[in-house]
Amino acid sequence: MSDLNYDVAVIGLGAMGAATLYQLAKRGVKVVGIDRFTPPHDQGSSHGDTRITRQAVGEGDAYAPLVRRAQQIWRELEAETGAELFEQCGVLVMTSSETATSHHGTADFTERTLSQARRYGIDHEALNAEQIRARFPQFAPVLDSATGYFEAGGGYVRPERCIATQLQLAHQHGAEVLTGVTVTGLDAHADYVDIQNSGTTLRAKRVIVSAGMWNAELLGAPFDRLLRVCRQKLYWFELAQPSIFPEKSPTFILAHGPTDEDLCYGFPPLPGENCMKIATEHYSSATTPQALEREVSAEECAEMFRTQLVGKIAGVLPRAVKTAVCTYTVTPDFHFIIDQHPTRPNITVVSACSGHGFKHSAAIGEALAQQVVDGHSELDLSAFSLERFAAGEATV
Repeated sequence: MSDLNYDVAVIGLGAMGAATLYQLAKRGVKVVGIDRFTPPHDQGSSHGDTRITRQAVGEGDAYAPLVRRAQQIWRELEAETGAELFEQCGVLVMTSSETATSHHGTADFTERTLSQARRYGIDHEALNAEQIRARFPQFAPVLDSATGYFEAGGGYVRPERCIATQLQLAHQHGAEVLTGVTVTGLDAHADYVDIQNSGTTLRAKRVIVSAGMWNAELLGAPFDRLLRVCRQKLYWFELAQPSIFPEKSPTFILAHGPTDEDLCYGFPPLPGENCMKIATEHYSSATTPQALEREVSAEECAEMFRTQLVGKIAGVLPRAVKTAVCTYTVTPDFHFIIDQHPTRPNITVVSACSGHGFKHSAAIGEALAQQVVDGHSELDLSAFSLERFAAGEATV
């Protein structure tokens, strides 16, 4: 048994783990963060240069307070450190077909986004196809039936920078960070949890597990039946005419068909880069951390260009400058799990994020730290409990 003892151990230091570690350390909690790699890294779900952030979240009303607070925290971190984390370039959500209905399992996604913006008083514009084409010529090919939602206050955050900044601050506040350490088991007792890793054992009063695609194998039932790991591919395609797709463009989500795969999302070119990042979402097949194919093939690049860019987005060439693979750990209803383990109450689970977690992560980390220190959080996380699966329906 190691002599090291902690109030809290955070396992997995991606989006959720880094935010939670920082917020706990900031409050003076004796905390350790553990990651099998050296974050920020490209082995999980929290990489790829950019992540969309938007205040109107069509996935459900429970997310709106989270993303609002998260955006405030990004600005607070920028003011404290000088790091550039949040680029407020706007977000454009578009539906270009009457049959385009699904995103993260949500029907009528653009209309639900518009409705939520109206309910929460989020500054926005509703656009038709003509208005989209006039203001954003890169989307000129979209169909005449297109409807759009533009949120000037949205944009993107830089995931690697966000993680690195929060880990740096956590360390400055006294957190210990253990990298290159793989947790192999959690042995929960009444007042503490033994954390097995690499032949040693650490002990903490409480453990927060935010290990992404490794959660199911680490936690067992019921997570092994609730969580699916889905491979996602990211592409950066060369631009033919940067003036058509300028750096001041908004981030975008474009739905153009009836399934989740009939959708793409993307970002404006980063300064100095003559390429734009674009991706889709795939849920039809599952993988494991061990079996994950981390290379994107030439055939996949060609298919992406043909199905998601040709006839939909102008000014992009078929050459992929670079590619990457990440994973979504997905629940049956595409919503988060943030709850105590059902049989080990001193273990809190923060996953799965189902492909839309980064924009909320700073606020979730703060809320978890408040629960540890104060016994409750200012933001309501009850919609993300495990109870909804026992009841057989989503409540988000």
